[in-house]
Amino acid sequence: MSQASETATLGGGCFWCLEAVYVDVDGVQSVESGYAGGKVEHPTYEQVCDGDTGHAEVVNIVFDPTKISYREILQIFFSIHDPTQLNRQGNDVGTQYRSVVFTHSDAQRDSAFEVIRELEHDSVFSAPIVTEVLPLDGNYWPAEAYHQNYFAQHPEQGYCAFVVAPKVAKFRAKFSSWMRSGV
Repeated sequence: MSQASETATLGGGCFWCLEAVYVDVDGVQSVESGYAGGKVEHPTYEQVCDGDTGHAEVVNIVFDPTKISYREILQIFFSIHDPTQLNRQGNDVGTQYRSVVFTHSDAQRDSAFEVIRELEHDSVFSAPIVTEVLPLDGNYWPAEAYHQNYFAQHPEQGYCAFVVAPKVAKFRAKFSSWMRSGV
């Protein structure tokens, strides 16, 4: 990874959905599914799913800001999940599925609030945005290996076929100019 790399940590429901989109984005160097924002060190998927750890399912995105900006990363984020649903995305219910931006700097925090203000000003959504914007504070844990690159490995699995695939298709239709060549 180049010295120009930056990291974004985002939660918008199931991490499989976000990961499947961001791996196709030009300028994204890596995407890792994980857990952030909770009170347990090194949580397991089962612990997070129980909803008692306080973690959100997130993706940790390392990107080259000379190819794609943090703001553009956020624009994709807000278009591929519903930031107006509190502690859920569709049938996935619980705080682990909340909409959250974990920031790595004051500049990221300011950008996140600016994008949210613009979306609200432009009435992009019919309900208020409930996305949390919080500092990461070093509280990120990678998910288990079997969660990494899940959609690519299991496209026929029910959740992937009926939930993840439509989000990927929506991204590809709306942001085709931001996709890596050959995807």
